[in-house]
Amino acid sequence: MDEQQLSSLRSVAHPLRLRMLSLLTGTAMSAAEVARELEITHANASYHLRQLLDAGLLVVEGEERIRGGVAKRYRHLWDREPASLSVGDPEQQVRAMANEMVRRFQLREKRGSFLTDAELWVTPEVWERARDLLQEASALVHDNAAAPRTEGTVPVNLSVAAFGLAR
Repeated sequence: MDEQQLSSLRSVAHPLRLRMLSLLTGTAMSAAEVARELEITHANASYHLRQLLDAGLLVVEGEERIRGGVAKRYRHLWDREPASLSVGDPEQQVRAMANEMVRRFQLREKRGSFLTDAELWVTPEVWERARDLLQEASALVHDNAAAPRTEGTVPVNLSVAAFGLAR
């Protein structure tokens, strides 16, 4: 595994960075804005944003002058994750996702929630359709993500892990 691939895997294997990627799907934000939204220090936000940028998971969508300095505005282009994420052992990413899911579950509204877990045998056609529907749901929420606290929006979680099992 080369250094870029390792950097990408490490980047998504951190719960705070997963939250940043989700946050930056709906809008471009500066490190200061990310820090305020996630209730972390500006230095901490800057550090993690640089790690995500270096791993190719963020783009700089713009810059603005603020009090004599320049603030970069970062954005996560969710459908353009680098191919390096599919290389190597994704176990760290799954652990980070599971930990983040527990945090989000504690914030859930009881009404309107849906949970499912299954280890089943189905035909390849059913499995393909199920994967397609999950990908469609993921694209729907990602493509319609708005800036945090936008009027008329509600915070939601969609965590999906779907994979075939070895026989």
